[in-house]
Order: sequence, then C-alpha cells, then structure tokens
Amino acid sequence: MQTHVQRIEKTGGPEVFSFVGTALPEPGPGEVRLRATAIGLNYIDTYHRSGLYPIDLPAVLGSEGAGVIDSLGDGVEGFAVGDRVGTFTTRGAYATHRTAPADQLVRLPEDVSDEDAAALMLKGSTAAMLIEDCARVQAGQTVLVYAAAGGVGLILTGWLKAIGAEVIAVVGTEAKAERVRQAGAAHVVLHKTEDIAARVREITGGAGVPVIFDSVGRATWAASLDSAAPRGLIVSFGNASGPVEGVNLGVLSGKGSLFVTRPTLFHYATTPEARQRYVDDVFAMLRKGAIGAEIGQRFPLEAVAEAHEELEAGTTVGSTVLVP
Repeated sequence: MQTHVQRIEKTGGPEVFSFVGTALPEPGPGEVRLRATAIGLNYIDTYHRSGLYPIDLPAVLGSEGAGVIDSLGDGVEGFAVGDRVGTFTTRGAYATHRTAPADQLVRLPEDVSDEDAAALMLKGSTAAMLIEDCARVQAGQTVLVYAAAGGVGLILTGWLKAIGAEVIAVVGTEAKAERVRQAGAAHVVLHKTEDIAARVREITGGAGVPVIFDSVGRATWAASLDSAAPRGLIVSFGNASGPVEGVNLGVLSGKGSLFVTRPTLFHYATTPEARQRYVDDVFAMLRKGAIGAEIGQRFPLEAVAEAHEELEAGTTVGSTVLVP
C-alpha cells in the first residue's frame, strides 16, 4: 500500500523535510501496520533533524503517535486489527501509515482520545520517569522546573503539585507565567527580566532547591548550579539552548556536593510492561485533572517544517499535534 511520510535525507534546519509518497510493505514477523490518527511533536525530534542526536539517514522522524492497527504480521499476539494503540519509543511516526514492532505498542483506554494520547504519551511518560524513577520526588520538596509552560513542563508542574511538591516555574513571559500558575506552580521566575538563581534563593530563604528539572541545557547550567541546595540533584534532560559541555566535576563539590544526571526515557522504558506502566500513570493523572493534554496548536503533517520552526522559536504553548 501507499503511505505519505515526512522524510529527511540530510540533517539541518526545518527546510530539510520532504513530504513524499512511498510504498509500505506488509508487516513482517512481530510487526503491525498502523493507520495514524494523531502524531505528537517533541523537542527530541528537532535534535534528530539537526544532527545533535545522530541517526541513520534517510529517516522518517517522530517517536509518538496514536493509531489503529490495520494489519498484523506473523507471530503477533495480544493485539487485533482495529485496536487503538500508541507508540512513543520507536521512530517513524511522521507518516500516514507505518509499520512498528508489536512489542513497542501500548494500549489506549476508551476514555482517552487519540489526540490527547499523541500529545501526552512521550511527554507524560518522560515526566513520570523524571518524577517517579529518576528524582524520586517526595511530597513537601521544592522543585525548580525550567520551560514550565512547554509540553513536558506543564505536565511536570501539574504532576508535582498533585503529589504534594512545591513548584518554582521558570518561564519567559507573563502570559506563560499565568498558564503555569493555573497548572499548579507556587512561584514563577521570569528568566528574561529576573536572575533565576537569585530569585530561587529568595523564594527558598537562601536554602536552594533539592531537585531541578532542566530541559534548557547550556544557557541555564550555571543558574541550575547556583540554585541547588547542598546535595541537591540537577536533572538535565534537554538541550533546547544546546548541550552542556565541559563540566568541571570540582564545581559540583564547591556548590554543595551536588548530584547531576542526564537521563533519557528510553533507558527507563525498556520493556513492554514498563512502557504500559508509564502511560497508565499518565492517563491516571489525566483522569484526576492533575494534568491535561494542553494541545496548544495543531499542524497538518504536510506542515511539519512550520511546526518545527515554531517549536524551536519558543512560540508554542503546551503540546503540538500533527494531523495526518
């Protein structure tokens, strides 16, 4: 059958995408064929496109999507044609139809729409991993969240609030400040006009924070070091401003015997059971009202270059969904 995909032949800016039709073979052993219904856009997609995270080329990007199974390969058990499923750990989602390994699928509940699933699976599972398994945040802790009005940031903020943590949210505009307050942030720092570390120290009475979720990278590394409490944990999980380089381990000692980790979801969601657990936790938080899909914008799959431009420019709010 025929599928239409957003393909890149080389790395670079958003202009490297080409929307092309191509033949899609029948699913092989252990695979299924999916008809896409909604596709999630994530910052990691820009890293693959730019070459910051090297991948084999040519490639179809995108790790997150919801769809319907329309064909099964040999040996697939536990799924049937017509099942609603999602994927968030295997590339190739920027497509109208695709094949995927059956062991990478998660089941979608009836009360969660395809668009909400596509907006939440990867970002929500990332938040679940960061809070539950990486930092193991406890009720009563104060947590600094960068880019708190973004897709992962809003989920982190609402989730942390729901478990009893206090969030200091870093955003760039008053409009985004109001949005994160609605999501559950107790304090907001406007990074364009305020010194982040100075404000964090002011808010915490000079103590600093025990946990920092930093998705920005290079531009905020110094502020994160200066915001951490003694023996605090800096979780650097993104590179929106570029990667953190040249880390001097002696600085960690000088700043209070700090801990630093650079996690990726794919080192935590390593089994079908772990992947399903994460999305189940995400949907449970959605049902509680602690988090929302927060779809701020939609783009047709044909306009993925424009979607990437807006994401990198920081003009998007919440999650972005591509419509096949």
